[in-house]
Amino acid sequence: MKIELWSDFGCPFCYIGKTRFENALNKFEHKDEVEVIYKAYQLNPNAPKVMTEGVAESFAKGHRVSVEQAKQKFDMFVNAAKAVGLTYDYVNIKLTNTFDAHRLAKWANQFGLEHALTSRLMKAYFTDALNLANHTTLLDLAKEVGLDVKKAEKMLSSNQYTDQVNAEILEGRQVGVQGVPFFVLNRKYAVSGAQQEDYFLAAFNQLWLETNPLDTFEGADNGHVCNDEGCSI
Repeated sequence: MKIELWSDFGCPFCYIGKTRFENALNKFEHKDEVEVIYKAYQLNPNAPKVMTEGVAESFAKGHRVSVEQAKQKFDMFVNAAKAVGLTYDYVNIKLTNTFDAHRLAKWANQFGLEHALTSRLMKAYFTDALNLANHTTLLDLAKEVGLDVKKAEKMLSSNQYTDQVNAEILEGRQVGVQGVPFFVLNRKYAVSGAQQEDYFLAAFNQLWLETNPLDTFEGADNGHVCNDEGCSI
């Protein structure tokens, strides 16, 4: 089974959805036969690298809501995160551009560390209130998950993986991504949003049954069965 996950490091429900998804996957009987592929997406490609306004003011402007409505949404995000064991710091959070963080994650993939870096980047953004557009911050996080800092710095200083990140964002739109998180299962089914664990688990089991049908043992007389048209003799 192959599951592709489109998400953005600065998306509050992506971190929550990823957590629920992984919790469900850990309960799935055939989890060792599931390949998870991370795909880049940007909710706000025009976000600045340095936030110059207050958090609520910046969010309100970007989402065309009032400051009070922004604060209400923050409370909702914090409570939803708490329900799955995550801590969100919407007092100090840095609402910045995530493009270079996506480039770093794509680079990390060749070392088998994209999964680990993705988790660390999300925690850095929502829990640690770090600026994911800051290269020094990104290098510190890369080092934490075991990546070579000098090589990471060289990559970030270039335009490497820009085309791949843009291609994955375009690919997402082509497969129907209109919001994230967005999960595509075997290019047959799509799951949109931070669904509950039971929902994910049911989807895994359904797809597994479809891709791995049960074999039927035939007896010497082929057995006797009944169907909608009658019974065999």
